[in-house]
Amino acid sequence: MRRRAVLGVAGTFPLIGSTAAREPGLRDLARPRGLSFGTAVRSEKLASDPALAELVAREADQIVPEWEGKWEALQPERGRFDFGPLREVLDFARAGNQRVRGHALVWHEAMPPWLAPALAEGPTQARQLLETHIATVLGETRGAIRDWDVVNEPISAPPGGDNPSPTDGDLRPTPWLSALGPGYVELALRLARQADPTLRLTLNEFGVYADTPWAQAKRERLLRVVRGLLDRNCPLDAIGVQGHLQMREPFRAEPFVEFVAALRGLGLAVLITEMDVREPDVLASGIEARDAAVAEYAGAFLDAAREGGARTFLVWGLTDRDSWLRVEPGVARGDGEATRGHPYDAELRPKALRARLARFLSA
Repeated sequence: MRRRAVLGVAGTFPLIGSTAAREPGLRDLARPRGLSFGTAVRSEKLASDPALAELVAREADQIVPEWEGKWEALQPERGRFDFGPLREVLDFARAGNQRVRGHALVWHEAMPPWLAPALAEGPTQARQLLETHIATVLGETRGAIRDWDVVNEPISAPPGGDNPSPTDGDLRPTPWLSALGPGYVELALRLARQADPTLRLTLNEFGVYADTPWAQAKRERLLRVVRGLLDRNCPLDAIGVQGHLQMREPFRAEPFVEFVAALRGLGLAVLITEMDVREPDVLASGIEARDAAVAEYAGAFLDAAREGGARTFLVWGLTDRDSWLRVEPGVARGDGEATRGHPYDAELRPKALRARLARFLSA
């Protein structure tokens, strides 16, 4: 029944009760201009919320599993792989003629309880676990997923901003770094290339957008790591720039354009992989003004990313209804207000951000 609910949304798109539902989908606006638009999804939400599933099928030509491709979902017990939920996402995408990005093979979060203790037993075992996981997962998804976030968030946090544990090294202290040393990023990329030679290999990172000293420091750290990998002829095809924007941080186009262009100059594709917007601590008066401010801030970021050379733009959820910005304690607003950081509101009504995306993808 769950599978039928997912597959049943493809093919026809009845009205969602909004003017946006009678306009071209964002995917259709993007495609003629050589751009791509997409969103993160969860298989159980696609199955249980037909209106949301319809919206995703209509608006996105790429989808990324929010949870189903992470280690805890795929290998909850050592040696026991579960591809069921990921296959549901793949089935949904196939029915709607959508591409799927994989997320994420190596990350210091979303680790099953058994993994960190196993990594701590020594580098030989840690390498074996990494080899087995990457080979098994990419063997399963080869042909269905042509782009994976191989390593997610490896860059360390400089002092300042929201960083609770700033470090001096370029790589974030994680169980992977402790077990395998600084070569773990390169190892993961080489293993992924070996498992699937035609896969686009992506390194995905956050916190490199704002016009602040700490964001500039993180941009520099990421560039150093990337240049080092390429100097050693390590396979790497793309950089994912997450785009979890915070409006209380200043944004200026010039340094971000320069950063994206520098990555493009290294021969790498640049993708915006997880965009959403956190509103400032002091909200504008009224919903309309709040939504307009979100759209303006996100639009400046999107324009700069495209100017630098990005061609793929994914949001971390289409709607406020299923947003992590509402339910995750670390990012939810402390004043009880629900953040309005997505193109559609909780009732699936289009907001100013959806209109701004339509103009951006049409230009």
